[in-house]
Amino acid sequence: MDALVPCFGIVGTLVVIFGFFAFMRYINYRETLALAEKGLTRPETKNNKGLLRWGIVITALGVALTLELYPIGFFTGDNYPLHLGPWMLGGFVPLFLGLGLVLLHYLTEKG
Repeated sequence: MDALVPCFGIVGTLVVIFGFFAFMRYINYRETLALAEKGLTRPETKNNKGLLRWGIVITALGVALTLELYPIGFFTGDNYPLHLGPWMLGGFVPLFLGLGLVLLHYLTEKG
């Protein structure tokens, strides 16, 4: 029974976060429909730096998590090579995802 409160808290937080994103997407959809009814289109944005910005942010998050999780390897009794155990995935996944976004930005750059 004591475990229900944290579970409901986590689920409630996720519902609020994803509900906000769903609501923002719905508002964007309604705006597009209103523009289409008037015969207008969305103006083209010339800023193609979205991949680069998100790549840098996610890479920085991955580096921070990797540096934070690395000392755990010194406290475990198991002998992992270079003290890199499965807990390091929490830092390596966002690190390499962010590096992939930065690489994608530079590979698809038009000029």
